[in-house]
Amino acid sequence: LWFPLVPSVFHWFPLVSTGFVWFPLGVDLRQYSKQVEAELQRIEQASIKDYIKESQNIALLHNQITACDSILERMEGMLSGFQSDLSSISSEIQTLQQQSVSMNVRLKNRQAVRSHLSQLVDELVVPGAMISPVTEQEFLEQLHELNNKINFAKELSFRETLACSDIQDIVDRLKLKAVSKIREFILQKIYSFRKPMTNYQIPQNTLLKYRFFYQFLLANERTVAKEIRDEYVDTMSKIYFSYFKSYSGRLLKVQYEEVADKDDLMGVEDTAKKGFFSKPSLKSRNTIFTLGQRGSILSPAELEGPILVPHTAQRGDSRYPYETLFRSQHYALLDNGCREFLFLSDFFMVAGNSALDLFNSIMGKTLSMFLKSMSTYVSDCYDSIAIFLCIHIILRFRAITAKRTIPALDKYWEAVLELLWPRFDLILEMNIHSIRNTDPQKLGVLDTRPHYITRRYAEFSSAIVSINQTFPNERTNALLGQLQIEVENFVLKMAAEFPSRRDQLIFLINNYDMMLSVLMERAADDSKEVEGFQQLLLARTQEFIEEILSPPFGGMIAFVKEAEALMEKGQLDRLKNEEARISQLVRGFSSSWKQSVEAMSQDVMRSFTNFKNGTSIIQGALTQLIQYYHGFHKVLNQPTFRSLAVRSELINLHHLMVEVKKHKPNF
Repeated sequence: LWFPLVPSVFHWFPLVSTGFVWFPLGVDLRQYSKQVEAELQRIEQASIKDYIKESQNIALLHNQITACDSILERMEGMLSGFQSDLSSISSEIQTLQQQSVSMNVRLKNRQAVRSHLSQLVDELVVPGAMISPVTEQEFLEQLHELNNKINFAKELSFRETLACSDIQDIVDRLKLKAVSKIREFILQKIYSFRKPMTNYQIPQNTLLKYRFFYQFLLANERTVAKEIRDEYVDTMSKIYFSYFKSYSGRLLKVQYEEVADKDDLMGVEDTAKKGFFSKPSLKSRNTIFTLGQRGSILSPAELEGPILVPHTAQRGDSRYPYETLFRSQHYALLDNGCREFLFLSDFFMVAGNSALDLFNSIMGKTLSMFLKSMSTYVSDCYDSIAIFLCIHIILRFRAITAKRTIPALDKYWEAVLELLWPRFDLILEMNIHSIRNTDPQKLGVLDTRPHYITRRYAEFSSAIVSINQTFPNERTNALLGQLQIEVENFVLKMAAEFPSRRDQLIFLINNYDMMLSVLMERAADDSKEVEGFQQLLLARTQEFIEEILSPPFGGMIAFVKEAEALMEKGQLDRLKNEEARISQLVRGFSSSWKQSVEAMSQDVMRSFTNFKNGTSIIQGALTQLIQYYHGFHKVLNQPTFRSLAVRSELINLHHLMVEVKKHKPNF
């Protein structure tokens, strides 16, 4: 290692470590110490010279440092002052914050108190001219306001609010004044209903806009509210009774003068009433067993159409059947009853049984009058179609009220039906007995054309079946079934009066065809009545075809039936000796079949009143004839008869069919 001794010496000496101090090797320590000391003095002198040289700058720096120290001391004083001021401001801000929170709480409390107090004051303040005349619109608004004040005063009285006593006397006087005005006003409105009406409608709905009047009375003066309701009930009960009694009486004056009586039964002889089944004059009487246009009363357009105005009908000299008057009367009842029930529920604020009781107290007398007058009329009525139409009018009106959810008239509808159903059943049973007890020998000259009793039945049955389709009734169906059985028995008894089977069959077919035609105009094709007469007509038609084919072609038909029976048994050889008979049948048919078919066609068309039915029978007879002749061909083609020379005289089957078609009527 080398160590520089002094900055001015550039020689490096090796150093030896003695364990504690490093020194150059081969150098005297005393000498070396002196040398170092001299060097240090020299450096010191140089440093002193440097300091002396820079003394001015040092003095200037000292002055500057002294000045800065003075400035810093002042700044320290200022910062200390600022720190003290900030501490004071912080405490003031905290104080202000506390004061703000306190003021905010006081403000909210005062606002809450103000809100309650302002509402209380507003509710308690009563204007000087609060109750104006009832006729003015302001009265209703003021009445609402007064009602609110009354309710508020009641609420405060429970809280024992002292301010309530200050206005209680004023509110009570205003309440009495309002009650008095409302009572007088509503009573005048109710009394105004007693004026004569022209459209048979009570204008009670004019009270609905004053519904709050009654609500006010009910809440504040129940005695007056009860008086109002009782007066309304009494007045309306008398009005409805008077108007409907007058209306019903006027309606009866435009009813047909000639109506059915106890002798107008299905089995009564036609001479009992001359012209009984000719088309009636609409000004004189109504039909008994024919529905005609009477069924249109059940159409929605007429069922809910305008009611009849009696004096207008009288001026026009118009007359109507009972069911038309019945419909008009009960539609007026339905219309007024529905509106009355809705009005009572709304104005008097009642529901359920209370509403029904209130409605019955008003309409009960009118409904009893209706039932009494109806019972009197029905007990002497023999017009079964009119009764049945009335039943279905009620059934439809009951459906209308159910759709409108108006239960007020439900019991009345049931009471009316309890009057009408037994009477209808009785009249129907009377007709059944009249047919059952009919003596064919007392019905005049025999005629194969449709009988007037079966025509009555056909018209009546089709009318009842068509009406009964919408609201089917098993009891009615059962009675119609009994009536059909009696009519079938009657037709058979009448047919038995004819001496020949041919005339009997013509009579039966004409009557069955007529009844079926009438029924199919109104009843459904799958009804029991239609199906029953279709089967009877088909059976008698087949028998009649055999009957008319027998005289000209009976020999051939008998031979074919006999041969077919023997063929089934395998005994056809028993007829091999019948050559003469077969020859006679073949030649007889070939020579006379055209004349026989022509005569048969003319006879059939003369015998049957229904042209369509006659042509159908002719077609059936010709078809059956071809089938028999085809069977005749089939028999003669058997080995037993193939050797017969007469087979060559048989008419070609196809040629026969072509010729037969020429004799079929065209329509």
